[in-house]
Amino acid sequence: MEFDTVIIGAGAAGMMCAAHAGGRVLVVDHAKAAGEKIRISGGGRCNFTNMYCGPDNFLSGNPHFAKSALARYTQWDFIALVDAHGIAWHEKTLGQLFCDTSAKEIVAMLRTLMDDAGVALRLNTSVSGIQKLNNHFTMNLQDADKQTKIKATNLIIATGGKSIPKMGATGFAYDVARQFDIPVTDTRAGLVPFTFEGGRFADISGTATPSKVTAGGTTFEEALLFTHRGLSGPAVLQASSYWHEGEAITLNLIPANDLLEKLRNQRQTSGRKNFTTELAHHLPSRLVDHLAGAFDLSGNLADWSDARLTDLTDTLAAWQITPAGTEGYRTAEVTLGGIDTNALSSKTMMSKDVDGLYFIGEAVDVTGWLGGFNFQWAWSSGMAAARALSAQ
Repeated sequence: MEFDTVIIGAGAAGMMCAAHAGGRVLVVDHAKAAGEKIRISGGGRCNFTNMYCGPDNFLSGNPHFAKSALARYTQWDFIALVDAHGIAWHEKTLGQLFCDTSAKEIVAMLRTLMDDAGVALRLNTSVSGIQKLNNHFTMNLQDADKQTKIKATNLIIATGGKSIPKMGATGFAYDVARQFDIPVTDTRAGLVPFTFEGGRFADISGTATPSKVTAGGTTFEEALLFTHRGLSGPAVLQASSYWHEGEAITLNLIPANDLLEKLRNQRQTSGRKNFTTELAHHLPSRLVDHLAGAFDLSGNLADWSDARLTDLTDTLAAWQITPAGTEGYRTAEVTLGGIDTNALSSKTMMSKDVDGLYFIGEAVDVTGWLGGFNFQWAWSSGMAAARALSAQ
């Protein structure tokens, strides 16, 4: 069996590329259904892009690499595609766009585009024995019934990273890269909760509060969630991508920065009340109880001088703690690192040294923030490769 292009991976990037590549295209995936990560994303409603998407929302060894693909297929282009297929959507927060009804609509849209383009799809199928012979790639496909040898001019690797292994994620893309002497940068879990030893926050598990969380010199202002194992919530997930093992993170539990003034005013009217009672007007009561175990919050509010109040508010605005680690790939939303961008063309996503071999999506060392950015990278990188293929 011969194809112009074989795409391994029926996720967001692979399906997008397949739908627009042209020619005889085969998509192969070991999963039982295409677009499974799309289906479960965003609580089942798929945060499919972000209105404010730009290169600054991505981490990479080369911060300039993503600029080309993102500029040539933007969030507005994908929104137009969604609109053309009659999928209703809404902005949730911070430019995050979700389907009104179900993530399955995005999967169905991509499947329709693939069907219209005559793309062949083989699921429950594994790939092995990839080789490049002359100007073609050969490989073996194995499903429950038989093994098939196929040949293709172009090979697209769109198998993602290592995040969420229960969905079938593996390091397949990195193995293929190394086979062809394409460098792979160190990988680690990103957009992932922090863990702490000894159940440090177990007593306030489930408590959420507005915050600013800083890691690696980068700060995010969103909700913070205390868990049995440590810290989670949007601000923590964002910061985790900038954190390295052994480093401290900084929690600002009073991001509005007006607590000192409020407590000083309360001291005039409620000075005889217990300090923790008054502090609980501004922070979750369970969090106040926990903080009372870490800091001296004793006495009535009237007992607290301006200096003491200032010391506490300064501490709450810059509380430094060191995670034991993260929850790892098991719960990580993305994989940081991957195929070294120096080995790829930023315009086409093709290997600079292996003609016809492309890497797209999460497998590449381009990782977006939380909030639809990684889906946009999938659409943009998939289209970059597809346009290069369709121009052949």
